[in-house]
Amino acid sequence: MDGEHVRTSGDAFLLEARSLRKRFGGVQALRHVDFRVGRGEVVGLLGDNGAGKSTLIKILNGVYPPDAGEILWEGRPIHLRSPRDAQALGISVVYQDLAVVDLMNIHRNMFLGREDEVSVRLGPFRILRPALAKARAERVLREIGIQVRDTDEPVMNLSGGERQSIAIARAVHFSAKLLIMDEPTSQLSLKETATVLRDIEEARERGVSVVFITHNVRHV
Repeated sequence: MDGEHVRTSGDAFLLEARSLRKRFGGVQALRHVDFRVGRGEVVGLLGDNGAGKSTLIKILNGVYPPDAGEILWEGRPIHLRSPRDAQALGISVVYQDLAVVDLMNIHRNMFLGREDEVSVRLGPFRILRPALAKARAERVLREIGIQVRDTDEPVMNLSGGERQSIAIARAVHFSAKLLIMDEPTSQLSLKETATVLRDIEEARERGVSVVFITHNVRHV
């Protein structure tokens, strides 16, 4: 270990990828990928279309296993078998399609897949409590510093930047330690881009680490 700095579990990187490789048939999607993400750090991951960014995201989110290499989380090797495993650790991915439902309102989208937080059990059923969902969504958005006109408004009425803001707020609220953002500014106006970049800074200030995936060097 001559010349190497050995980190203890207390000061280990939040996420470390070591020599990740992935092949699909004759296509080498990833070859010896190494990178580290510290706590409360924003890391820019740059690459052209087809460079393997989406494959890397899916490995870090438990969709694909790597063919070789390892992933360390807080200094310990992990094996992600599904997105649920990644979510349990605190890894949240915001894809380009955002995984929001256009016809649902903002507060319903905030708790999409997490309805247990804003519902009550009645026998074998769970009954959603819209007023509770609305109040909590408004509080979360306010605490994070994200402004929307009305959480009763359907997501389809929001701009691209506002949609990204909702996705960021949802991830931060559900205790994400690492937020992986896939091309979050690729289809946004200058004003919307500034809003999203501000939200990423806000997430970092709250201790959330961010992997910012893009092909835009200026935004990084």
